Amino acid sequence: MFRPLSIFIGSRYTRAKRRNHYISFISLTSMIGLALGVLAMIVVLSVMNGFQKEMSARILGMVPHATLVGVQPLDDWRAVASKAEANPQVLAAAPFSELEGMLSYKGAMQSVQINGVDPQEEPKVSIIGEHIVQGRLDDLKPGGFGVVIGEITARRFRINVGDKLTLIIPEASSAPGGITPRMQRLNVVGVFKVGAELDGNLALIHVADAAAMQRMQPGQVQSVRLALKDLYQAPQVAAALAGQLGQGYRASDWTQTQGSLFSAMKMEKTMIGLLLLLIVAVAAFNIIATLIMVVADKGGDIAILRTLGATPGQIMATFVVQGSIIGVIGTSIGVVLGVIAALNVSSLVGWLERISGQHIFSSDVYFISNLPSELQGADVLLIAVAALSLSFLATLYPSWRAAQIQPAEALRYE
Repeated sequence: MFRPLSIFIGSRYTRAKRRNHYISFISLTSMIGLALGVLAMIVVLSVMNGFQKEMSARILGMVPHATLVGVQPLDDWRAVASKAEANPQVLAAAPFSELEGMLSYKGAMQSVQINGVDPQEEPKVSIIGEHIVQGRLDDLKPGGFGVVIGEITARRFRINVGDKLTLIIPEASSAPGGITPRMQRLNVVGVFKVGAELDGNLALIHVADAAAMQRMQPGQVQSVRLALKDLYQAPQVAAALAGQLGQGYRASDWTQTQGSLFSAMKMEKTMIGLLLLLIVAVAAFNIIATLIMVVADKGGDIAILRTLGATPGQIMATFVVQGSIIGVIGTSIGVVLGVIAALNVSSLVGWLERISGQHIFSSDVYFISNLPSELQGADVLLIAVAALSLSFLATLYPSWRAAQIQPAEALRYE
């Protein structure tokens, strides 16, 4: 089969046993280093994708995707919900209120965000029902002033279902200080655990009780909470719905409350990816040392090829082919092993925990109890292209040096 001279000789040089075994060893280590670098990048980025997906599911499953807030309390939230649900991007809507205050128990205090919810409607827009570990969400009754707290709050106060807390809410007044604290006794009816910071700074009460604390009329709510199909369309969808409802409404969405967290996670993934790319770069540029030694070893062969009519371009292409083959093999091995490792890293960690008897990710310390991993094809493609590009760039200088060899000089001492 016809093959260009450069490809034929370059592939022969890669397969041939060299007189200098040190060169073969350097070639092998370059290939192995490249494979390990690619493997590490795929596994680490897959694990970071898994963490980001897990945190997104937990945090964004608890906080509102978007809310429609009235300038005045809403008398008929169902009418607003019906108009919102007419939008194809809206999955469900539910009444919602927000308060901020302090929880107090036996002298201990902590800040908390109180969400007023309807126990019947809330499961449509939240994952809270799946994460109740004590009590039930349905135990929130209007007028009962029950509260569902997070597991971290319950542990911090050392309280259980049936205990009572005091909620302190600041209220503007005509007093000299301008603010008068209001206190409300709450009965703990449930404990939730979603495995995020929300376990320590969020609590739920009935929306009717929230209205009473906010001095609203019976049946009024502060806003309507929306669950959306595409979270990343939340700003546009919420703004469009607020515009349709008229001047008396404004919109807010999760990017205003949680956007900085997810931007930080995205930045972290980018920076770690760049740092790991340096490992791949070190392995790829080992190819430079390999090819420089090959050029020195094959100086006589290069001179003979030049005297037989080979052009400098063909000589340069020969060594580019040789270095690129090392890069392709190393990258391919790394991609295959990286994909296998990324798909099985959770099982591997579980096996290590069973063998060692130690919990690597204890639920008492970490928000998650396993190592999540999500392999994304775009990441694998980007890593493979980067590794191949670095390998190709590493071949250019040694190949250019080979093309500059003068036959007379190289054959002088042969």
